[in-house]
Amino acid sequence: MSIGAYSVRTPVISWLVIVIMVAGGIYGFQKMGKLEDPAFTIKMAKIITQYPGASAKEVYDEVTYHLEDAIQKLPQLKRLKMSVSRPGLSDITIEFKDEYGADELPNVFDELRRKITDVRPKLPPGARAPVVIDDFGDVYGVYLMITGEGYSWRDLYDVADDIKRELVLVKGVRKVSIDGEQQEVVYLDMSRVRLAELGIDPATIAGVLGSQNSVVDAGNVRVGDDYLRIKPTGEFDSVQEIGNVLISSRNRDLVALKDIATITRAYQEVPIKLYYHNGQPALSVGISMAKGQNVVEVGKRLQDRIDDLQTLIPVGMSLEAVYDQPAEVEESVSGFVISVAQAVVIVIAVLLLFMGLRSGLIIGSVLLITVSGTLLLMYLFGIELQRISLGALVIALGMLVDNAIVVAEGMQVRMQSGMKAIEAATEAVGKTIWALLGGTAIGILAFSAIGLSPDNTGEFAGSLFYVILISLSLSWITAVSTTPLLCSLLLKPGGLDQEKNPYGGKLFGAYRNLVALAVNHRWFTLVLVAVLFALGVVGFGQVKSGFFPASSTPLFFVDIYEPEGTDIRKTRDDTLEVSNFLREQPGVLQTTAVIGGAHQRFTLVYDAREPTSVYSQIIVRTEKPEQVTALQELVAEKLRSESPWIDPIVKSLRIGPGRDAKIEARFSGPDATVLRQLSEQAEAIMRSDAEAVDIRNDWRSPVKLVTPVFNEQVGRQLGISREELGDAMKSAFDGLPAGSYRDGNRVLPLRMRATENERGDVNSVRDVQIWSAVLGRTVPATAVISGYRTDYENAVLRSRNRMKTIIASCNPRGELATPLFERLRPQLEAIELPPGYDLSWGGEYEDNANAQEGLGRSLPVGILLMILTSIVLFGKLRQPLIIWLTVPLAIVGVSAGLLATNGAFDFMSLLGALSLIGLLIKNAIVLIEEIDQQIADGNDPYEAILDSAVSRARPVVLASGTTILGLIPLLSDVFFVNMSVTIMAGLGFASVLTLTVVPTLYATFFNIHKNTS
Repeated sequence: MSIGAYSVRTPVISWLVIVIMVAGGIYGFQKMGKLEDPAFTIKMAKIITQYPGASAKEVYDEVTYHLEDAIQKLPQLKRLKMSVSRPGLSDITIEFKDEYGADELPNVFDELRRKITDVRPKLPPGARAPVVIDDFGDVYGVYLMITGEGYSWRDLYDVADDIKRELVLVKGVRKVSIDGEQQEVVYLDMSRVRLAELGIDPATIAGVLGSQNSVVDAGNVRVGDDYLRIKPTGEFDSVQEIGNVLISSRNRDLVALKDIATITRAYQEVPIKLYYHNGQPALSVGISMAKGQNVVEVGKRLQDRIDDLQTLIPVGMSLEAVYDQPAEVEESVSGFVISVAQAVVIVIAVLLLFMGLRSGLIIGSVLLITVSGTLLLMYLFGIELQRISLGALVIALGMLVDNAIVVAEGMQVRMQSGMKAIEAATEAVGKTIWALLGGTAIGILAFSAIGLSPDNTGEFAGSLFYVILISLSLSWITAVSTTPLLCSLLLKPGGLDQEKNPYGGKLFGAYRNLVALAVNHRWFTLVLVAVLFALGVVGFGQVKSGFFPASSTPLFFVDIYEPEGTDIRKTRDDTLEVSNFLREQPGVLQTTAVIGGAHQRFTLVYDAREPTSVYSQIIVRTEKPEQVTALQELVAEKLRSESPWIDPIVKSLRIGPGRDAKIEARFSGPDATVLRQLSEQAEAIMRSDAEAVDIRNDWRSPVKLVTPVFNEQVGRQLGISREELGDAMKSAFDGLPAGSYRDGNRVLPLRMRATENERGDVNSVRDVQIWSAVLGRTVPATAVISGYRTDYENAVLRSRNRMKTIIASCNPRGELATPLFERLRPQLEAIELPPGYDLSWGGEYEDNANAQEGLGRSLPVGILLMILTSIVLFGKLRQPLIIWLTVPLAIVGVSAGLLATNGAFDFMSLLGALSLIGLLIKNAIVLIEEIDQQIADGNDPYEAILDSAVSRARPVVLASGTTILGLIPLLSDVFFVNMSVTIMAGLGFASVLTLTVVPTLYATFFNIHKNTS
């Protein structure tokens, strides 16, 4: 007994399966995780090492080199993505191999730490312990700013910390992070002249302060039966008490510190990182969700808790969202649910129109049951609802009815001819079950390259394959089981004369004549198709290419780069000026700026820049997405015309992987000077093209360096070392560490520095006093300095894979980078490279290449399995060959569709093209299988071709039509529009050709002609 007959004969089992799938789908939809974008693992880590006082070259040679050498030994290492050496700081970003997933990364991080620990003895004195940052990929989907006019930074942090303690307890929250806290410092401003008069060595003051406020273990003593802890007095209970410390002068007199120093508690004069929200000082509060959570539900719980915590927020303070992922997800999911509902309605309407009320209801019901079952299995396998998986559901909708249409149409024809339901089910399912299974398997395998691709892009879009796998598999199961059951209930036997041809209508007759004409003039038909194919190939060469589109979220970024060496306070002032300008523009809701580093990662594809005082970023939120482009052009023009010293990057929020510069030329080699010269040549070529903008290199410009020339001979005579000269200079301007002050859970560093009038002018460097141990008094710095000179040094040295690398980059003035890249590439590759130097390409070209390489590694396996499946299905070679010859014909429709809509063949279009393969093969299989069966039943081969084409016309047309029309809702989505056009145009044209070319090729390959006898 066939599956179809069993479903009709024992309906209880079938109904039980239907109830489970529908009820489970509703439950799964409510409980499953919901995200805006699919999660993918950021397989990277950072190693940060401070080396105070060292130049960029010294950091590169003495710290970065040894760390890279240790990291290189990691077997899990894919590449040293970027090593940045700045004065006093080494910042190394490494990337792990694609095969290591989220579950394996903790062990990889542990091994990385062991390698870093082993190399520490090789680091120079003065270099601090390397810090491994393994939460580089944490995403703070709820990104808040706390502000308060008139409140101090400490007030803001205290309130933020109270909020953090409460929010971290909300179910579904994994982590709450506060950023932007300003370091409090106790400054001791001391006059160099006054210290010289008293003969006090600043090192003596530092030593006294360092020991005075340290925790002292004085032991314990037994007193009777008690064992008491001993604690001497002398700790500072307040900043004012520091002034009571007594210091011995040259004359052995004791001087109170407050008599020679002004002691103040303040924020660090030169901040490290600053946040401003709508022009007000702010702290950022980032909230990340636990894995697999429904972020919409977590967002509601968070909002409820935040509403409850309003009593903790003082009057005048506010907590505002910069990015609210739960709200974005709810809007995104709601929009896609509407798209899915629209697609379902469209598909069912098409079925009702072309198959009649009863058949339309049957197939529409099967479609809803299949979608419900898909949602249930997605929930059970932990596949969240997000942009890709929901898009896959829309893509699959039209494909899900293919199998059901074939079975329903087969039963309808047989039952109308008088056959009983169980017999019709046996015959309709029995004749098509394996052809449908083979076609379904091939349709699934067409997407396998996405699911098997190991790179980040493949991981990002991987859920597309798994949703298609689940949904198409269920569509086959429901087609051979549920469809016969519903047909037996809703279709009535009889109704047509058994002698009457069910395909005798005018449309079927016209189509039969068209196929006969194509078969009878087969060579003309094939030549015509070949010409169309050639035109399609030529047209495809004119189609624009791309990678991933920008997001439709009303959000964009303004990155500001000041000249290297700029004080962070100048960066702050310029950034606030730009922020104020933006808030004055119509449509701008808010601006959020960070100075000195990057925002917390609030979306998965956010590209965090390394910290530096010359960098800031403004997040601008607008009322509508349509306002973004005009505002971007406005602010870019303002910065170019009014602030020419600023190097800005104005960019949109991305959807998928990508980077700031779409075109990158990377020059690698041993000598920094030669690399700069090569980059300058490349930048000159880029500037010569009017369509190139944002032209820069990532080493930036060299910076000035004040170089006191130390007279070592005199220094030795006076007992003054180079290190003591450096300490004196640091004390005179930045301030020299002098212990710490403990204040509850805070530890404030003490810093000795010169008074404002002595440190405010660079000329005062000549008056710096240095303690001479030989003379027992201070001497002016000029005594051990033979002169001053101004030098230039590289503020940034970058390397990739242990080779110094400079990147010259630019962006196209328009949206697409390929035309500009094709013009620049031959010119840049013509630059003469010295021996040992190399040019490689980054940017969108590399991203595309990596994505296609990932697909390229998995695509041959999928194609091979599809070919083998088609051969196994028929057990012959000619039938699969016919099928595969029709697949390339889709390029005609793809080219026409993308050119007509001015679309681009981007990564998502590539996925659409892969899905076309499965769709076309499935249609061809159904048609050829019917021809083979009719010939095997003894029918005339020529008539069998025509009859089979006519009998399969409606399933093929409906399958293609429902897929095409079901994609209409995605045409308004910037992420899916190019893929939708690719599938709709390609499938529409190729289906027409399939219905004529497949019969023609079959007749040609098997040498079948019309019987004229």
